[in-house]
Amino acid sequence: MTSTAPETQRGQDAGDPLGEQPTSWQRRLRRFGHVPRPEVSLRDRLDPPYTRPGRQVWSVLAIPPHVADSLVRWSAWGGPLLVTLVAGLLRFWKLDQPHAVIFDETYYAKDAWALVNQGYEGSWPKDVDKQILNDPSSVPIPTDPGYVVHPPVGKWIIGLGEQMFGFTPFGWRFMVAVLGTISVLLLCRIGRRLFRSTFLGCLAGLLLAVDGLHFVMSRTALLDLIVMFFVLAAFGCLVVDRDHARRRLSDALPVDEEGVLRPDARVAETLRLGWRPWRLAAGLMLGLAFATKWNGLYVLAAFGLMTVLWDVGARRTAGAVHPYQAVLRRDLIPAFVSTVPVAIVTYVVSWTGWIVTDKGYYRNWAATEGKDSSWSWLFPDWLRSLWHYENQVYDFHVGLTSGHTYESNPWSWLVLGRPVSYFYEEQTGCQESATGKCASEVLAIGTPLLWWLACFALAYVVWRWFFRRDWRAGAIACGVVAGWLPWFFYQERTIFLFYAVVFVPFLCLAVTMMLGAIAGPAGGAGTRAELGLTTHDPTGERRRTLGAIAVGVLVLLVIWNFIYFWPLFTGTQIPEDLWRDRMWLDTWV
Repeated sequence: MTSTAPETQRGQDAGDPLGEQPTSWQRRLRRFGHVPRPEVSLRDRLDPPYTRPGRQVWSVLAIPPHVADSLVRWSAWGGPLLVTLVAGLLRFWKLDQPHAVIFDETYYAKDAWALVNQGYEGSWPKDVDKQILNDPSSVPIPTDPGYVVHPPVGKWIIGLGEQMFGFTPFGWRFMVAVLGTISVLLLCRIGRRLFRSTFLGCLAGLLLAVDGLHFVMSRTALLDLIVMFFVLAAFGCLVVDRDHARRRLSDALPVDEEGVLRPDARVAETLRLGWRPWRLAAGLMLGLAFATKWNGLYVLAAFGLMTVLWDVGARRTAGAVHPYQAVLRRDLIPAFVSTVPVAIVTYVVSWTGWIVTDKGYYRNWAATEGKDSSWSWLFPDWLRSLWHYENQVYDFHVGLTSGHTYESNPWSWLVLGRPVSYFYEEQTGCQESATGKCASEVLAIGTPLLWWLACFALAYVVWRWFFRRDWRAGAIACGVVAGWLPWFFYQERTIFLFYAVVFVPFLCLAVTMMLGAIAGPAGGAGTRAELGLTTHDPTGERRRTLGAIAVGVLVLLVIWNFIYFWPLFTGTQIPEDLWRDRMWLDTWV
């Protein structure tokens, strides 16, 4: 097991100054077994290495060194793929159940079907859902345009599954389940790169795999998990871009006669970091998120600021005296061009079906009601029509204040104050139940123990960011804030807990970071050996053992909690008394 405990993590932007001498109290404590922090080289601060399992692990398992090296190399992808396989099996198991149009699938499944068949959404008649479930081939696609309030990318993706597997529950849920499964792989790899630990990366992915909200949203044809996928992919692209940029700085810095990398203000402030394709990829992913639901726009702004601050930290670490000015001159404009214009172009291109078919809602507004506009000479009709459509949609969103049974305030999301019931069915004559009734429900709720643990993890992440200046903690906090904070500006609007799925991966990263600290420093014995200390350290070993046990217990409790709520995640029929046992809070009913 490896971890990212604050005392030994390498590669922080604001780590110990090079060559710092121990204080007098630290020297006095050495006689009692105190081990000072190992000095971290500039190269490792710019491009930190990945942690490796201690040799004692392989010795206990009687695995030869050459085989151990192969296993370590294999685990970088093998571990994440194994976790992803488990996540995929869980998400695709009886994906077509319940055989019903649940919650807002009634909008997105039908809009997606119309979109992939005729290029624009139609105006569906009421009460057509039962006919679709019984015989979808008998349901004609309406040619009259439908008024929709979300961009088309998410519906194009849902429609792709319908094209492959038909206008059925399995068909409209298929692609969402694919993206939900792939997002587990993404988080494993992102966590590995973020923490420089394959184990912690796989742990983050495992936590996402057993989160109830992510699981339910992966099996439902709604847009929010699609937004989450693109946001997570954009975050991963930016993390890779950060590593590549810092590696270029490291390669450009001078090396002294002893082979030690040295900071250089001139290089740090004048070096151009060149072509950054991963940042362009992030712009594309953020554009796709924005083109699925508008809350992706807030993530674009937050991630743009985050990546600029990462450049500031990189140049400061490399020796820049004025890192902000250097970034302003060298990095700010390329960062903007790589993200914002790319995202906007992606958004406009996503409306191609609406543009070319000439039949979508408000498509001909500019040629009719808007023909007297003073801007008609400057912009084409389709662009003015699209702009008018967007204005109408914005007014709809901010004015959506009608009450709903399952609406919730964003303050209550982290404690799962009010989950959303997507599907509920009650059966009588159930012999297994003391009440004679059984219940089937699909409840959009996170795994309670994981989310309540995340409340403490977020507090730890904020502490790490403010007091340890740990960039990883700041990145995780940025992901949570970007997905959560915007909803506080629209508290009068009708909003739901399942919107929080966008920042669930960052909650899993926060919990992983906290569990890594609980487990303790990686390779404590190895660190002592590097310092020339060969004495036995029972206290450190005991601390490591107890930490590992605590982490194991917490992870097993989260997995157990997921299994316990499995019937509520999948719509499995259970006796009513067992269903009530799972209603831990009155607001869950």
